[in-house]
Amino acid sequence: MPEGLDLAAAAPLLCAGITTYSPLNYFNAGPGMRVGVVGLGGLGHMAIKLAVAMGAEVSLFTTSPGKVDEAKRLGAHKVVVSTDKDQMKSAMRYFDLIIDTVPNAHPIGSYLMALRRNGNLVMVGHIGMLEPSIHTGLLMGGRKSLSGSAIGGIAETQKMLNFCAELEMIKMEEINHAYERMEANDVRYRFVIDMQSFKEK
Repeated sequence: MPEGLDLAAAAPLLCAGITTYSPLNYFNAGPGMRVGVVGLGGLGHMAIKLAVAMGAEVSLFTTSPGKVDEAKRLGAHKVVVSTDKDQMKSAMRYFDLIIDTVPNAHPIGSYLMALRRNGNLVMVGHIGMLEPSIHTGLLMGGRKSLSGSAIGGIAETQKMLNFCAELEMIKMEEINHAYERMEANDVRYRFVIDMQSFKEK
């Protein structure tokens, strides 16, 4: 366990954390990448926080309009309510990578359509038959990929823990000082803004 990483905070990382970190790491999520996360549960909330910390533009897909504020509190830049046809239409051909964390069978065709050329949809939540069946044209059009990912190995788990230990949490009111520190090259690793501090204002 890296020095300075709170043990209680690290406990969820050893399951939901590494499960979502693994595909984000494999597909090099970072600045300039558009990442979608399907579902805001135990896996989904962790995927959002990790992808944001990696520097990606992150959007949540959810069937629940009531989860919009929570997703933004976690750092999501956008939220798409998947039951809203207009919102889903606006998301077409937008994402480089989508992490699907939903634990039960559900239609995935619309998420494949939300991928850009060479985009990847990675299933990490559901284990079982895909229902309903998908048309292969959704994969062929744009050379898209559908894959799955389970929990990571020991080496990748260590990499994930080290990454999380490098994050320095700051409050919203500290952002100007944080920028000054960045300009002065006084940041050892990277800053993460505590969105709860923004909500409290």
